[in-house]
Amino acid sequence: MNNRRVLAAAYLFDWIAGDPEWLPHPVRLIGKGVEQGERILRRPGQTPTAELAAGGFLTFGLVIGVYCGTAKMIAWANKKNPALAFAVEIALGWTCLASRSLHDEATAVVSALETGDIPYARRRLASIVGRDTQHLNSHEISRAVIETVAESSSDGVIAPMFYMSVGGVPLAMAYKAINTLDSMIGHADERYFYFGKIAARLDDVANFMPSRLTALGVAATASVLEDASPTAALSTWLRDGMKHKSPNAGQPESAMAGALRVRLGGMNFYAGESSATPLMGEEFPHPSLQKTKQAIKIAAGVSLLGVALAMLFARRR
Repeated sequence: MNNRRVLAAAYLFDWIAGDPEWLPHPVRLIGKGVEQGERILRRPGQTPTAELAAGGFLTFGLVIGVYCGTAKMIAWANKKNPALAFAVEIALGWTCLASRSLHDEATAVVSALETGDIPYARRRLASIVGRDTQHLNSHEISRAVIETVAESSSDGVIAPMFYMSVGGVPLAMAYKAINTLDSMIGHADERYFYFGKIAARLDDVANFMPSRLTALGVAATASVLEDASPTAALSTWLRDGMKHKSPNAGQPESAMAGALRVRLGGMNFYAGESSATPLMGEEFPHPSLQKTKQAIKIAAGVSLLGVALAMLFARRR
């Protein structure tokens, strides 16, 4: 099927309908697969080597299974009717993208901050970040929104577009499987240090190119927005992009810090435990509400630029 047409339609549906709660989402099914696979493959008293092997088997087995299952579903639909296959591809491609939901969730937090309802802003923020939010002030809430908008623009928007343009919807779905595995088992804690290591490393590889394309997209979008700096976006990205413990998360975050001229990073808390993240754009002031609104605009611009370039690449292929 024509990847360019699928991309355009999936992107349009995403912005029109977002991610409705009533719609069965493939990621939930993938998540069930991760849970079931862990129950089957993990045993009490496993050695680190056995845990590493079991986690690798689950990771590659699930990713390959999702890719092949998606490809077979589309092929089956195509035998029935090419129009049906096109509809299936659009529906699955739509579920891979998160432009509208990212925009809506971030905007809801900003709206709460505008009315001075900090408790509600904290509750809405908790639905899109993993950190503790119950004690955050307005500046810390703004920082969390900006960081999440920057990082999610990569793994929720640009990455699936990138893989859809390269290998169609099956490859985009395989990417979502990698992303889901990382979010569920790719943690460097005692429970998943070995079992989730391969999932975490595979996610690093899968996001290497999209995260850097997102950083470039942030700089490009900043060049057409008032009070945003493409020059500072590029210089801050090149200087601070590798400070983050993740090889990819710091790429779009540092570019966004420079584009907005705000300081990102600092102390976060997860389940009551403190975790310091490196500062990006350390010379800039703390984020404000106005800068948070601008970050949401930049994210929307990045998604638009991303789909245009992805369609162009798919057409050339």
